[in-house]
Amino acid sequence: MSIALSLALYAAAVSFIGGTVWRVWTWAATPEPFRIPTTSAQQRSLAGVAASRVESPSTIAGVVGRMLLEGFLFRSLFRNTAPGRTLAGQEICPAPVFLERKALWLAAMAFHWSLLVIVVRHLRLFVDPVPRVAAMLAAVDGFFQMGSPTWYATDAIVVGALGYLLFRRLRDPLLRYMTLPADYMALAAPIAVVATGIVVRFFARTDLVAVRGFAVGLAALAPTPLPAPGAWLVAHLLSVSLLLAILPHTKMIHAAGIWLSPTRNQANDSRRVRHVNPWNKPAPIHTYEEWEDEFRGKLEVAGLPVERADPHRAGR
Repeated sequence: MSIALSLALYAAAVSFIGGTVWRVWTWAATPEPFRIPTTSAQQRSLAGVAASRVESPSTIAGVVGRMLLEGFLFRSLFRNTAPGRTLAGQEICPAPVFLERKALWLAAMAFHWSLLVIVVRHLRLFVDPVPRVAAMLAAVDGFFQMGSPTWYATDAIVVGALGYLLFRRLRDPLLRYMTLPADYMALAAPIAVVATGIVVRFFARTDLVAVRGFAVGLAALAPTPLPAPGAWLVAHLLSVSLLLAILPHTKMIHAAGIWLSPTRNQANDSRRVRHVNPWNKPAPIHTYEEWEDEFRGKLEVAGLPVERADPHRAGR
């Protein structure tokens, strides 16, 4: 059983690292000949017109600020709106009313940040000595200290966030119609990891010393046997393997893709800087002088003025 678990975790790690490197390399190697940043505010123009340095950045500093807000605070998701129904009998506003949806932003923030804290806390199982940041996060996360083992706040937060994200997809008929099986898989994998992890921690008896030795051996590429692993521990490790294996091949890879998105990481300076497409092939140019010489006879018959005299007549 230990050998099979080790092989599954190693295969998942290879899929995760190799798939992520391949996706990032593909995105980074794709040329971006045009400036196509997504803008939702006034760009820099005249001196008297106030420009938005975040929503329509024209400098590198503005792009960096925008990317930090997007990557760590989900700024565009915070500004998300969705069409809602008008009040019954309301005739003055027959069109749909767009309502702000902050619940989705809050659930996404809670899930991602809680998951990050949980992953950092798990470094205690892989690194010796335990990193100070992991010990500090564990102390802060377990501040309430309700019973034994320690109850972590992020466990409850990530369960609530995942529950809302799943409920949201099942409740909305339009969203449910647009949801693909891969979208459900992207939710089912972390739900399985979190659920089995909670069972292993609070309900199933697990030898943490043996698990730590097994994890340290995996990290050192020298796996050691895990004596008598419980069914819930095996389910938890297989769920983690599944999540790592599919992550680079699903929408969950947006964690890396957001930093390479040309609609986000480009400055909106098209009015000040000329951007030439390097893919353009040299094209024959038909100048105005050549056009005038080609249609000179018809221009003169029509009585239209010409800018220069006929070079053939001038030579005579």
